[in-house]
Amino acid sequence: MRATRAARALAVATTAVAAATAVATAPAAAAPARATATRIQTTVEIRCAFTTLDQSADWYFPSGTPEGLVWLQHGFARANDHVADLAGEYASAGYLVFAPTLPSGHIFGCTLQNIGNNTDFLGNVADLFGRASDPDGKLGRSLARAKAEAGRPEVTIPSSMVFSGHSAGGEAVAYVANRVRTDHPAAWTGLRGLVLLDPVKSFIGDNLVTGLDGLDGTGRQIRTISAPDNPCNNGSSGTEAVQSEVHGPFVGVRLTSGDHTDAEGASTDSIGTIACGTPEAGNVAALQTFAVAWARDAFDGTRTPAYLPGGAYYQNLLSAGTIETLTGAS
Repeated sequence: MRATRAARALAVATTAVAAATAVATAPAAAAPARATATRIQTTVEIRCAFTTLDQSADWYFPSGTPEGLVWLQHGFARANDHVADLAGEYASAGYLVFAPTLPSGHIFGCTLQNIGNNTDFLGNVADLFGRASDPDGKLGRSLARAKAEAGRPEVTIPSSMVFSGHSAGGEAVAYVANRVRTDHPAAWTGLRGLVLLDPVKSFIGDNLVTGLDGLDGTGRQIRTISAPDNPCNNGSSGTEAVQSEVHGPFVGVRLTSGDHTDAEGASTDSIGTIACGTPEAGNVAALQTFAVAWARDAFDGTRTPAYLPGGAYYQNLLSAGTIETLTGAS
């Protein structure tokens, strides 16, 4: 479901929602106030076998100069509309956000989730970011259309990137990140980390494990914000992969009463809620707070204490029973 061109420039105004207002026992986080971001709906070309797909692609512009690029990928059988809420939060925190719709089914295997062998297609997605600095590349041309419509000619694609993916999109961003590492060494230097959102492994293949194995030990931050076991996350298959493949004492949190749709927040729909649960405001606020804070840490090479075990915001959510700590491999 797409808007007409006349309605493509959509203002996405997001405001700071302190955790104290969403989770009564938690004090306000020391997060920066949210500013206004602008959403532009356009397309991006992606190679698929012997043809090229022209996929829906949303760009979210921060009010000032972008501090980094966030690729935000939706989940299986969903679209970029369903991650608009979180995309607005990333953009309002100062980041340029790219949110494409990737197919969930395709005759040539050009799909988000591995339902045969989608590795060639995901390699083509990696090529978007591998050539991100080229204004004549596919990603550059997509941005050119968006910034012309937004009236932001000064914006260029930042060299630093964070990949964030929900559900099957979590598997996709991990695999693509590793393909950037192996196939595009210049772009790899700018890839700062991953923020995974209740990631899910495909029933076929080992894309998530392959991606995480390649990224583990490279110094890139890998964090997950997950829900309890449920059919929509395939019994926490992706979270278990993160915990088994990524070494370290801390790899993220589980929202104890969360739903698979928490990452979609206010942009979910009736299909999402009927199939995978209705997001609660407190869980959505916690997810968005951690996602933005951990993305900022990845970009800045920092570890902000408030959003890590032992920090005030984290410990209040932990004491309230809102989150559980997820540990990595030893």
